Amino acid sequence: MSLKIRKANEADAPALSRICLLTGDAGASAEHLHEFGELPGLVYAVPYVKSPTTWGFVLEDEATGEVVGYILGSTDTRAYERYLAEHWWPSLAEKYPPERMTKSGDVQYANLLRNMHTASDANVAFSPAHLHIDILEKYQKQGWGRKLIASAVEFLIGEGIQGVWLGLDPRNEGARIFYERLRFASIVGAPDGNQMGLRFTNF
Repeated sequence: MSLKIRKANEADAPALSRICLLTGDAGASAEHLHEFGELPGLVYAVPYVKSPTTWGFVLEDEATGEVVGYILGSTDTRAYERYLAEHWWPSLAEKYPPERMTKSGDVQYANLLRNMHTASDANVAFSPAHLHIDILEKYQKQGWGRKLIASAVEFLIGEGIQGVWLGLDPRNEGARIFYERLRFASIVGAPDGNQMGLRFTNF
């Protein structure tokens, strides 16, 4: 199996959406929670290849061309939030009304589109940049998560940024252990212990 990391682009959107769904239940597949399986990706993955201030890298199987993982983010979280509030969430909220939804995951996301969470001031004070990372289970625990983080760190340092943060699903204890090994730590002043940041001097 030969894998490579490359920059993400808009053509990757379907693959990003699929990976987001297949890892969307605390790292496990969320397929059973959705009739509209595209919803997780429309919130947490696809905007990062369609919006300003964004960046990303994908993990690709060189033999098949299949994208099997990603790391995505924004260099300016507040600008990203403002852009999506104006140009992304309104049309999705119209397309996915809560009253159409029957499965729990779809209800959750349909309501989220109408009341999208934003980063705390403590997160943004830690760093303007944030990220999301997901890898299909078959390709986990092989060092690729660390390599994707390293690609992000190198890119963000080149942008003059010295740290990055993420939000963690509290049910995903394996992810927390992974991030702690990479020297992510809870952000002081954040609203909960699931906001973790990395200073690049510690990486």
